Amino acid sequence: MQGFVNIRIDDRLIHGQVATRWATGLRVNRIMVIDDAVANDDVQKSVLRMAAPAGIATSIITEEKAIHNIQAGKYAKQRVLLVVRRPKVLLDLVNAGLDITKINIGNMSNREDTVQVKKSVSLTAEERADIEALIAAGVEVTAQMVPDDAEVPMTKYLK
Repeated sequence: MQGFVNIRIDDRLIHGQVATRWATGLRVNRIMVIDDAVANDDVQKSVLRMAAPAGIATSIITEEKAIHNIQAGKYAKQRVLLVVRRPKVLLDLVNAGLDITKINIGNMSNREDTVQVKKSVSLTAEERADIEALIAAGVEVTAQMVPDDAEVPMTKYLK
């Protein structure tokens, strides 16, 4: 996908680590959040926008709008960090024909009905299946909390 420098799953969406380590380290000019619930909640959108570093634009949009905008090449000349809460969103984008080649999983908190597969990643059975489907589709899926950490293939944790 032209213009996208990193695609990350992080259930905290825009927060200190994403804002300071990832966004500035990757020299992005836009942080995109694809989340239908947040995109339709003005309070949550405002909170996320306040967490973004000054000078970095934010797009907090629905899956449908994201697919349309990306297919139209709206972000081709930008440096975009894409953040989603769950792997299903990215699987939907792949199934819509978007060319996603690599995904980084940062943090997926421990929740009800999850199994911890690594320190910062806990998955439901559905999330695990979605990640496996992304890998089967040829997407490289890695785990990496911060840019200084080594990228580790998620297959290591899905055994």
